[in-house]
Amino acid sequence: MKSIFALSLCILFSAPLFAVDGVITVKSKFKVAHTVDRLKAVVTKKGMKVIADVDHAKAAKSIGKRIPPTELVIFGNPKIGAPMMECARSIAIDLPQKMLIWEDRAGQVWMSYNDPAYIANRHKLDKHCRGALKKVARTLANLSKAAGGME
Repeated sequence: MKSIFALSLCILFSAPLFAVDGVITVKSKFKVAHTVDRLKAVVTKKGMKVIADVDHAKAAKSIGKRIPPTELVIFGNPKIGAPMMECARSIAIDLPQKMLIWEDRAGQVWMSYNDPAYIANRHKLDKHCRGALKKVARTLANLSKAAGGME
């Protein structure tokens, strides 16, 4: 029994994926800039639009602060988001989708994004308006795997 518990803990803590408070985080094999480039390419290839790329490290540097590479890529598809906004206008504060690509203190790069189910619950999205959530969740998972080289 102890060995099964120990093995379970090893698997849990060595997995390249974790979720905390509605944020899903996935490991990348690449540096931040390369992961960002890969994410933008795959988003575009999938027919979505890259709306913005916010370089938080560059902004911090502009005020004399230093943080590890940290970029937020904002992207989306109004065909998916607009119907959800019709149901719950407040969901627009969490849309379009965002993915944060960041480097931790050990130099490991991660990609973090909001769990679509968490967002839907947060905004009390009616059941009849949740049809696209599984597709959105699957798309975000696939985007992060492709961008991070974990496919």
